[in-house]
Amino acid sequence: MSLHRALHIDGTEVPALSGRTTEDVSPYTGTVYARVAAAGPEDVTAAVEVAEAAFPEWAALEPFARRRIFLDAADLMEHRSEEAAELMAAEVGGTRPWSRFNVSVAADILREAAAAITAPRGDVLASQERGALGLAIREPVGVVAAFSPWNAPLILGVRAVAAALAAGNTVVLKPSEDAPIACGLFVADIFKAAGLPDGVLNVVTNDRADAAVIAETLIADPRVRAVNFTGSTGIGRVIGTLAAQHLKPALLELGGKNSVLVLNDADVDHAVRAAAFSVFMNSGQICMSADRLLVHADLVDEFTEKFVARVAALSCGAPTSQTTIVGPLISANEANRVARQVSDAVAKGARLLTGGGQPDGALYPPTVLSGLPKDATLYHGEAFGPVVAITPFTTDDEAIALANDTEHGLTCGVITENGTHGLRVARRIRTGIVHVNDQSVGDEPQAPFGGFGSSGYGRFGGRWGIEAFSNTRWVTLATEQAHYPF
Repeated sequence: MSLHRALHIDGTEVPALSGRTTEDVSPYTGTVYARVAAAGPEDVTAAVEVAEAAFPEWAALEPFARRRIFLDAADLMEHRSEEAAELMAAEVGGTRPWSRFNVSVAADILREAAAAITAPRGDVLASQERGALGLAIREPVGVVAAFSPWNAPLILGVRAVAAALAAGNTVVLKPSEDAPIACGLFVADIFKAAGLPDGVLNVVTNDRADAAVIAETLIADPRVRAVNFTGSTGIGRVIGTLAAQHLKPALLELGGKNSVLVLNDADVDHAVRAAAFSVFMNSGQICMSADRLLVHADLVDEFTEKFVARVAALSCGAPTSQTTIVGPLISANEANRVARQVSDAVAKGARLLTGGGQPDGALYPPTVLSGLPKDATLYHGEAFGPVVAITPFTTDDEAIALANDTEHGLTCGVITENGTHGLRVARRIRTGIVHVNDQSVGDEPQAPFGGFGSSGYGRFGGRWGIEAFSNTRWVTLATEQAHYPF
């Protein structure tokens, strides 16, 4: 029997006003895992109205009281880790290692947000007026529209709301249709259990066919003052355009075409382990996943032999198995899309080193290619699956040119035993994030997270996340009466 979940509005579970529901399908089994309320525009408007009404009291709540809610939420997230693992396995095909990672990082995001609440930033300004005190202070904007994706549901569901709430805003969250519980309703459950006042966080779930009208209604509402979206570049362009039309700031964290560079002074065994993690964690369905391994010609034969052997040994199967490393993609359609990318690459001259073939439902085997030609779809297109191409280079300049040969600019790894060498290379790569002597996947809540180009703009994390959801105001206090010319 499937679960039934309603909308979360004003701290209460309520059905959609139309009474409609929609199916939430498990990717591994293909069966209906849950039925959730299918909101219409009228439900979105109701959620925004509640959030607007809750804003003044939440913004004025004592900072230590707000901080306690976040700290309790972090503890609850960890306490409910087993429930979270079962939810992620059923709803998005998440393996145990991936669910543990989600719980850990989501809890850290909450604790970092708690710390930010009692560490406000501002400036004392010089003033032209005699005896005047000038201040630059940050204040919450009001209601924030948040859109969370399915692929790292706990991390990105929490991230979509944590900084906005910590800054004193209220939020209306629209989770992905592929994970309405894990990246939406479960997050609301955690916050409610931690004591978040009613109306401060509201969640509207929807049928896939209604996604556009729900997003348009939410962003267009004049009471919504800022937007954040994490997801694909294509949908991000739509969200960014809508926000711009309504003169609302948007934080967009979109796709990536990420590389790991293995320089000629790298430890090959370390590089193999790091690259395998970067490519195949969560079946490559992470915005930071590497689908390009650029390896120095002096090391490429040794690296390729060891890497292919390691990948071929990765277990692929049921997300509920304790031994599974590579679980299912989010749907059979996505597995078929990845298979088409691989077939296209091989047909155009790429060499298949391991994996490939046809998917088994939503499962696609870990796949390694070499000799990927420029006219292959996979050369510039984001794989977002368990597929990687190895490309050799002979000079740093060549490696940097290959890494920068993309419209995206999210993250990169530069593996080397020489930190100075690595830093020289890293500074020439056009990404918002780069890790020297490590791979491309890394998320720490105190660090600025975001990219350039088609990977979006704005930054989550630390003080940058708080700044994204607050306004800077200039406030002056005159301690002497000014002299006016008339």
